[in-house]
Amino acid sequence: MTEATDYLASVRAQLEQRDPNQPEFLEAIDNFFKTIAPVLEKHPEYVKANIVGRLVEPERAFQFRVPWVDDDGNVQVNRGFRVQFSAAIGPYKGGLRLHPTVNLSIVKFLGFEQIFKNSLTGLPIGGGKGGSDFDPKGKSDGEVMRFCQSFMTELQRHIGLDIDVPAGDIGVGCREIGFLYGQYRRLRGAERGILTGKGLSYGGSLARTEATGFGLLYYTKALLAANNETLDGKKIKVSGSGNVAIYAIQKATELGATVVTASDSNGFVYDPNGIDYKVIQQIKEVERGRIKDYADRVSTAEYHEGSVWDFDADYDIALPCATQNEIDADQADRVIKNGATVVASGANMPCTPAAVTAFSKANVLLGPAKAANAGGVAVSALEMSQNSERLSWTFEEVDNRLKDIMQNIFDESQAAAEEYGLGKNYLAGANIAGFNKVADAMLAQGVI
Repeated sequence: MTEATDYLASVRAQLEQRDPNQPEFLEAIDNFFKTIAPVLEKHPEYVKANIVGRLVEPERAFQFRVPWVDDDGNVQVNRGFRVQFSAAIGPYKGGLRLHPTVNLSIVKFLGFEQIFKNSLTGLPIGGGKGGSDFDPKGKSDGEVMRFCQSFMTELQRHIGLDIDVPAGDIGVGCREIGFLYGQYRRLRGAERGILTGKGLSYGGSLARTEATGFGLLYYTKALLAANNETLDGKKIKVSGSGNVAIYAIQKATELGATVVTASDSNGFVYDPNGIDYKVIQQIKEVERGRIKDYADRVSTAEYHEGSVWDFDADYDIALPCATQNEIDADQADRVIKNGATVVASGANMPCTPAAVTAFSKANVLLGPAKAANAGGVAVSALEMSQNSERLSWTFEEVDNRLKDIMQNIFDESQAAAEEYGLGKNYLAGANIAGFNKVADAMLAQGVI
């Protein structure tokens, strides 16, 4: 073992002792540590300054009670979280997730990944994440509003334009952001840049809704181009039917590909003729329905229960856009057998470590989440810029900036992988490229 690997093993052992019941966070740490040793060997000053040991500990993490009253007059209580991981290169930036599975481990895993994702965008934003175990599904608008108002009443104490700027994530769309911002404005005043993902009528950015899905395809297009391929004529399997999936389907179709699946937590639809994103938009964004409704409206589609990754189909590219660890080792083997040669992550950490290993052994090109799904936070940062200028840019201007950012993310990841002799390991390249900028900033600022 080298000094670098000894150092990483020591940091990992300490984390295991401190956080034994945080499996998602430890998984994110392990995925990162597997790729970063060559950087530490080249930069012993990072080891001497204990950069990694400092970086794996959030600068601040807190949990709070969120009481709210349901439509029957009953008082309910949920847990709220915010983890402010690193502000070395800018204010904390990361979404709020509303889902029953949210706990401190998941928020820490997401926040840790966000550090490097935000660094890769080239924009001055640090890493953070938050959320609650509140489930907005099946709740009335009034119940969601009362929860959001209670949540923001506490959160507003800990955020600010130059401190922490939250955004949306799973379960937090324009409705939730509106309620959150309304409560913040009531308590603190009209600081438009305090939340991103806002509605266009009160400081939101054009192309923000589409950003993560569009950015995923811009990244995938760059990856394919570097390997002498194009999206034209490709068949794509997509999981999910939320914001990321919908706009990934739209952009993939516009770029000449055919998307054959979409899913939700109950099941999935398959249509070899191509999924119509407008129908999914109507079902999910307007009616808040289930994906099975799609098969009732499109005659060529069929609905199946279970995971889309357990279904055999002929396709070239996999775009997991649902949630973490949605593809395990057995499902990865099925993806490979179905002929896919590219997996680009629209969700955060959608492949288990065993699945990542399987893809690597089969020479499947893997676009990691911190690179491939960075489009959302990139346009969030552009929304912050517009709010600061008190201007609104056109859709085309924002979209063009997004294209450039996603191309740069791929280029920097590829260059980092090549610098360290890692070939087409774009996961390692993204980790290294994102880490170097943060590490240098931490060195420059001293031990804080």
